[in-house]
Amino acid sequence: MKCHLGIDLGSTTTKAVVLDEAGQVLGRGITNSRSNYDVACEVAKTEALLDARFHLFQDTLAGVPDVTAHAQDFLSCLRNVFRYEQHVYLLRALEENCRAQAELRDDARSYLPALDRIFAGLRERAADLFAPGEKRRSDFFRDVAGSDYMAFAEKVAEELDLSFDRLLGLFDKSIIAVESHVPSSSLQETIERALSATLTEFPVTRRLKERLESAVLESIDISLVEVATVGTGYGRARLPFPRECIRSEILCHGLGAHATFPGTRTVLDIGGQDTKAIQIDAHGIVTSFQMNDRCAAGCGRYLGYIADEMNLGLHELGPLAMCGKKPVRINSTCTVFAGAELRDRLATGQRREDILAGLHRAIMLRAMSLLARSGGIEEEFTFTGGVAKNEAAVTALRQLVEDNYGQRTLNISADSVYTGALGAALFALRMGSGRERLALERATTGGAA
Repeated sequence: MKCHLGIDLGSTTTKAVVLDEAGQVLGRGITNSRSNYDVACEVAKTEALLDARFHLFQDTLAGVPDVTAHAQDFLSCLRNVFRYEQHVYLLRALEENCRAQAELRDDARSYLPALDRIFAGLRERAADLFAPGEKRRSDFFRDVAGSDYMAFAEKVAEELDLSFDRLLGLFDKSIIAVESHVPSSSLQETIERALSATLTEFPVTRRLKERLESAVLESIDISLVEVATVGTGYGRARLPFPRECIRSEILCHGLGAHATFPGTRTVLDIGGQDTKAIQIDAHGIVTSFQMNDRCAAGCGRYLGYIADEMNLGLHELGPLAMCGKKPVRINSTCTVFAGAELRDRLATGQRREDILAGLHRAIMLRAMSLLARSGGIEEEFTFTGGVAKNEAAVTALRQLVEDNYGQRTLNISADSVYTGALGAALFALRMGSGRERLALERATTGGAA
């Protein structure tokens, strides 16, 4: 099967989207960008191709008699088992790295037993993380493993009278190498192991198990042939693609938003490092745009800094801000001064919920300025990027849009973070179609160009 790939190499996350020949999304993948852009590109691509493979499983199972009624439950179990195997594999790699770091210390004998207990707890916890019906906590191994590691490390440090900070230091030194690790075993081998484990526990007759197994193995044999790949994003210059396979973020976000919501005329994208206000026509072609300056104020990294200052997870900021009753006026959204102002506000007794509510409003005011300079907000308006998942940011944006422009249709896709990668994949589809047309023309004209 021919497929087309789009990769959006952002400052904080890298996204990949796989399209089939008809332009339908086959799979999506995401990973932390960190500092190794080449590895981030490879990991996101691998995740997207894996997701595409599960999409093919679903299509194949839909055509097998007597299996349809069990297909969704079976695929859900198969995906959970597969993710569990991936998670345990990365836990082993993390433990090896942490132990190697601990052995460099003079007091290694004290900390190695602590690591034994921490990772025993992490392995036991892993079974619950991927149990049937369990909601996925995060797309990233760092977030899931980090949260549980901290909980176990705090308990073990107290019981063994060790430094909690040193145990966290071992994790911090090890996680970057582990989260950028691409498994050495093939995707097919891993899926086959997960399939065997899933079939053992799945509660259907032996005859149905044989049909399910046959359908999945048939799908595994379908080759995914990459016709064209286009890259975009903050780090696009680092992508291992030829120049003609690179497109700007502005073009890709405009086209991706148009493909998701065809009536879109205005796009606001708030990513990790920048904010983009884009105007597009009825074909998804960019007519004007504005971007923030080099400062990351009001973007994902700014919110991450605030979360760190408040000792919160990034995902906790939005829900807390929604509890604010009297939003505090924030004078600066500069990342450099944010910590000082935040501490001043807390010191004067203002509630952190109110501070966060005011902070989200300040971020959206900054975005509104860009939107005004790009040409305003048309009737159908699409909000994309990681910040579009933040409920408090969305609420503040809705209110400001209504105050300044009246009622507008605001679109937010559940897959908004993939908008740029989708646009890149659509450019890849066009590029691939052009190459095939050129090859056909050359074949029919005896090679004349």
